[in-house]
Amino acid sequence: MRKFVLALAISAVTAMSASAQDMPAQKQATIETSLGTITVALDASRAPLTVANFIRYAKEKHFDGTVFYRVVPGALIQAGSYDANGKPRAGVHAPIRFEGDNGLKNVRGAIAMAHGDDANSATSEFFIDIAPLPSLDHDANNAGFAVFGQVTGGMDVVDKIAALPLGGKGPFAGAAPVTPVVIEKVTIADLPPAVPPSSAPADPH
Repeated sequence: MRKFVLALAISAVTAMSASAQDMPAQKQATIETSLGTITVALDASRAPLTVANFIRYAKEKHFDGTVFYRVVPGALIQAGSYDANGKPRAGVHAPIRFEGDNGLKNVRGAIAMAHGDDANSATSEFFIDIAPLPSLDHDANNAGFAVFGQVTGGMDVVDKIAALPLGGKGPFAGAAPVTPVVIEKVTIADLPPAVPPSSAPADPH
């Protein structure tokens, strides 16, 4: 009986190690704009398809040279595929499966995918929340929008974009900043591992 229990314990440890190894590495997106830099921690563990989709577009340089073409005052800023003249960028891939039921919420600084009437229609358009927007969360009565990361630096840049005068060109009439905010480059890197707190006793002196 003891051997059986020990075998179960060893199997559990092995399974835990395997699942930890299978977990996707957490990534960071750096969005360099004409107003400053925004860094975003991408949650590949809870939104793997959505994060992979965003990374694909970033590595293809799809976002580079596009603009934040929509500002909803007090709510969000949106970008993805349009230039300063309102022209859409080619190279959009097939829509991805909706991952809005991943437990991530539309809080201030959350990054989420935009979609049409069909929740499974998201491609390259994304938005950043400038305020908590629970009405955009997934629940039993609302498909909502799939959050896939959180701004970790540059919320002041997000706020600057959100405060610009509107009336520029784009797919949403009058919702683009008059002075275009260009996404100059989006790069992806591994997030550094979290450093556990030291267990050493504090020095009383």
